[in-house]
Amino acid sequence: MFPAWLWLTCFSIPQAFAEAQPPDLTVEVPENYGGNFPLFLTKLPLPHERAEGQIMLLEDSDVATEGLFAVDPDSGFLVVTRALDREKQAEYKLQVTLETEDRHILWGPQPVVVHVKDENDQVPQFSQNIYRTQLSRGTRVGIPFLLLEASDGDEPGTANSDLRFQLLSQTPAQPSPHMFYLEPHLGSLALSTIGSTSLEHALEGPYQLLVQVKDMGDQATGHQNTATIEVSIVENTWVPPKPINLAENLKVPYPYHIAQVHWSGGDVHYHLESQPAGPFEVDAEGNVHVTEELDRETQAEYLLQVRAQNSHGEDYTEPLELHVVVMDENDNAPVCPPRGPLISIPELSPAGTEVTRLSAEDADAPGSPNSHIVYRLLSPQPEEGAEGRSFELDPNSGTVTLGTTSLHAGQDILLRVLAADLAGAEGGLNSTCEVAITITDVNDHAPEFTTSEIGPISLPEDAEPGTLVATLTATDADLEPAFRLMDFAIEAGNTEEIFGLNWEPDSGHVQIRLRKNLSYEAASRHMVVVVVRNVEELVGPGPGPGATATVTVLVERVTPPPKLGQASYEARVPVSMPAGSLLLTIQPADSMNRSLRFSLANDSKGWLCIKEDSGEVHTAQSLQSAQPGDTYTVLVEAQDTDDPRLSTSATVVVHFLKAPPAPALALTPMPARYLCTPRQDYGVVVSGLSEDLDLADVNGLFSFVLGPNPTVQRDWRLEPLNGSHTYLTLALHWVEPGEYEVPVVVSHNTQKWQLLVQVIVCRCNVEGQCMRKVGHMKGMPTKLSALGILLGTLAVIGFFLILIFTHLALARKKDLDQPADSVPLKTAA
Repeated sequence: MFPAWLWLTCFSIPQAFAEAQPPDLTVEVPENYGGNFPLFLTKLPLPHERAEGQIMLLEDSDVATEGLFAVDPDSGFLVVTRALDREKQAEYKLQVTLETEDRHILWGPQPVVVHVKDENDQVPQFSQNIYRTQLSRGTRVGIPFLLLEASDGDEPGTANSDLRFQLLSQTPAQPSPHMFYLEPHLGSLALSTIGSTSLEHALEGPYQLLVQVKDMGDQATGHQNTATIEVSIVENTWVPPKPINLAENLKVPYPYHIAQVHWSGGDVHYHLESQPAGPFEVDAEGNVHVTEELDRETQAEYLLQVRAQNSHGEDYTEPLELHVVVMDENDNAPVCPPRGPLISIPELSPAGTEVTRLSAEDADAPGSPNSHIVYRLLSPQPEEGAEGRSFELDPNSGTVTLGTTSLHAGQDILLRVLAADLAGAEGGLNSTCEVAITITDVNDHAPEFTTSEIGPISLPEDAEPGTLVATLTATDADLEPAFRLMDFAIEAGNTEEIFGLNWEPDSGHVQIRLRKNLSYEAASRHMVVVVVRNVEELVGPGPGPGATATVTVLVERVTPPPKLGQASYEARVPVSMPAGSLLLTIQPADSMNRSLRFSLANDSKGWLCIKEDSGEVHTAQSLQSAQPGDTYTVLVEAQDTDDPRLSTSATVVVHFLKAPPAPALALTPMPARYLCTPRQDYGVVVSGLSEDLDLADVNGLFSFVLGPNPTVQRDWRLEPLNGSHTYLTLALHWVEPGEYEVPVVVSHNTQKWQLLVQVIVCRCNVEGQCMRKVGHMKGMPTKLSALGILLGTLAVIGFFLILIFTHLALARKKDLDQPADSVPLKTAA
């Protein structure tokens, strides 16, 4: 079996051949063929087997051509039966088919195109036998003033219809036989260069020109024809008119005739151009019209150019210029300048000061009455009874100046000025101009205090520096904030600079405050004079009396309360301290010269007592009930003996310590001062009492401090024992064992001296006792001597033992040498 695609391909091939359109056959036949007919043109591609069909020839033409073409059935040639004329029909379209009797097409249709080849059988023809035209004097050289028209019936675009023009003769030949030039391809007639220069002397009668037209282009052969041209020389009428004055806004029907131009030559076309572009036109007769109303303010003048041109748009001569002037009408009112920003005028400006210059504009013609503007002030009007005006106005220049009436800062004034044209005459136009003016402030007011006298103000003499004494207020009548800035100063009454001023730069308030302490003894009364001034420079007269203020300050005497040397006192005492022991002395401050009465306020345990006059604090009873490590705080009150209302107080803090070991209780220094490391709960007693006669005074409290050496202050610590003794203990848990000299500074009353306390730091045993190194004792043997003695003793003992044992051995031998019966028997017990 055949594949389906192959079957479809075989089936479609005959259909494609049957439906394929045969290509066109093109045949060319010369026109006016003079040979025998029928003339065989081409063999048609008919099928070889066509016995069953009939050849059919169909002509597609509007011209009756029946029997003009045929097909020879035997040879299959297409033939033409008679001569063809291209000018009647240049092309024939035929269709050839092979059909059956029942009109079924077996082959075709076959398109056949028959072209008729042109022959030069047509003579060129002028459009006219005689051409008549006019030539105006002033025509440019080479500008055609007549265009000849000729035609040729042969095929266009071929040499048969390629025409050439020629000027054969000129009659008369004066003043030159070559007055004219005929362009050979276009047939345009123009003045020659000689003719242009001779045209002014040319005859007025017409010139007869014989012209020829020939086909076949530049070839010598071809058909030809002639015609006559009559050229009349006419005067040049191409003269510019006078300037044209047209009123603006002219109310007439439009288009409106304003001028006429004329070119005396023939075949003229007018063309108008306007600079700038305007509503103007020119018709074929040379009449110039304006087509709408003109506005002088839009355009005051126009320059019109009218050209006389031939049919090709070429100018015969120079264009005419028409000057159109638009006449002004008073149709524009004065226009005020736009209202600008406020015009600032400083107050106190003198009369005649120029404020502004108005400059209204009128769009009408400059220099004419229509644009002559004068000014008149409408407002503000002077007040009734006023002798002068605030502003003056020059009617011609529009200059506004200040009048004699003074103006004040802060005033906002609106000037209304009438601007009228026609110099203000009746019938003119006008506008109202506005000018906004503000009167600015100048620094013409000095600040003044609202109160010139303040006080008297009483202040205690113990008032702290910084205490507010008084607040003064000053005002300034100026409006500008910068002009209200004030500067204050103390002008008098402050030689010791006890008082000072504080104020904010933009505030009118100033505070007087104390800078130093007051003293009733130095001055019991102060008269402080404060002056206020402007920061900015003052304009006009200087400050008046209100620029100063006097503050009276009275100083009140104040007795200060008593002061103690310390706000808090501390004492460290062992619980074994007996009753009556002096702990410390409460003393007034060095500067106090008053007598005080002392008392205890909260001695709840009754352990302490204080001497009322001296301030000595003693133990009132045994402290055995106190626990080591506890603290006991009492309040000591001190009253002024002369004025009991004046009092002060101080706290006394007692730190209870463990009772020191018995040897340490002795108040006399130990011969050997040892301290254990690590640190124990006892120390070395240091006494402030001295054997020096100059330092033997024991009245008063002794104070103890370590020397200034930082290492000493780091390693050691002093703890008070009583008023004349203190404990020296280790401050660190561990101090390297060794011998130390600890400087202790003792102060008593107004005297001060230093003690060098010799301290040996040693290691401690489990009982907390110092382990001392045993040294060589005088008269006692050393280790080596003791060893020698011991060895010597052992040697002596050994020597005696050897003698004894030797003696015993010899005695035994002697006994053995005796007879047995000679040995006595031992007595039995």
